[in-house]
Amino acid sequence: MNIRYFDNAATTRVDDDVIEYMIPYMKEVYFNPSSLYKPSIMVKKAVNDARERVAKAINANSSEIYFTSGGSESDNLAIKGFAYANRKKGNHLITSCIEHPAVINSMKSLEKEGFEVTYLSVDENGFISLDELERSIKENTILISVMFANNEIGTIEPIKKIGDIAKKYNICFHTDAVQAIGSVNVDVNDMNIDMLSLSGHKFYGPKGVGALFVRKGILINRLNDGGHQEKGKRSGTENVPGIVGLGYAIEKACNSVDENNKKISELRDYYIDRVLSEISDVKVNGDRTNRLPGNANISFKYVEGESILLRLDSKGVCVSTGSACSSLSLEPSYVLLSIGLSHELAHGSIRVSLGKHNTKEEVDYLVDVLKEVIGDLRKMSPLCEEE
Repeated sequence: MNIRYFDNAATTRVDDDVIEYMIPYMKEVYFNPSSLYKPSIMVKKAVNDARERVAKAINANSSEIYFTSGGSESDNLAIKGFAYANRKKGNHLITSCIEHPAVINSMKSLEKEGFEVTYLSVDENGFISLDELERSIKENTILISVMFANNEIGTIEPIKKIGDIAKKYNICFHTDAVQAIGSVNVDVNDMNIDMLSLSGHKFYGPKGVGALFVRKGILINRLNDGGHQEKGKRSGTENVPGIVGLGYAIEKACNSVDENNKKISELRDYYIDRVLSEISDVKVNGDRTNRLPGNANISFKYVEGESILLRLDSKGVCVSTGSACSSLSLEPSYVLLSIGLSHELAHGSIRVSLGKHNTKEEVDYLVDVLKEVIGDLRKMSPLCEEE
């Protein structure tokens, strides 16, 4: 079956040249970078070259980049590591109610250890209120963590303004930028970002590798005991093939961000416009302007998203009902509930996330199949009959 893949927010296909770049580090240049002989020193240089590439992509210094296993570990290390290291300065943390589970659950874990957490509300488009953020700051506030762009509805938060507020009150600012890197131009200095999480498999790089930017002077505790790797902040033998692939992929993605965004956003708008004009009783979730170029989260009244997903899957179409990290849950998306959707509409939502490999022909196939699927499901829906 010919697969039409529209779930790039969950993961992207690794670029062929990225794979080719990684292969030597699994075969010929396979040495442990912590060893002292010459071949290992060559591998250590490759790791540091990748660190330079990641740093350049976000306008940071290479000494401020720590490699991890991905976005979730980076979020945990940033939030928990900072909270533990700075507990004597205060125990109040601020985040939003629509963060990725890696952030939300890190905050909940810290609450069990005596930390106080404020969860900022969002408006109907998923934006936090800057006024609410500033009102929430206390004398013992030590960390603000707000995601750069939402993984479910694509809304891009006013990161620079949040960074300005954090700097004004001398509070550390962390952002989960996993969905943003490769789709949005990021400058940690201009935006006053102190810590930033990213993951390779969101921008056509390998899975199982990510990075955390920690501004010089910011203290974080290690979460795992072990060796001296990553300046003692993240122990464990380095995933060299993943790291060099991450470095290559982020450089490539950031160099072509404008070109890719133009194509992807045009496909996204074409998809949304066709759905709005050809399928009744639908709602686009998230802001139509300040959103990720490939994200289109739409609610279909009278039907369930899981049923839509399974029907599309049988037609060779891959979409999502929300975050891949919580897609096994039968509960409606907390993100969609937070922006004011009813349980019914939240249950009837699917997320299409386009990437650079998608085509207009694929989008046309998606909409044509979607029209058929929605029509069939509504014929069987008791909710539709009640109307």
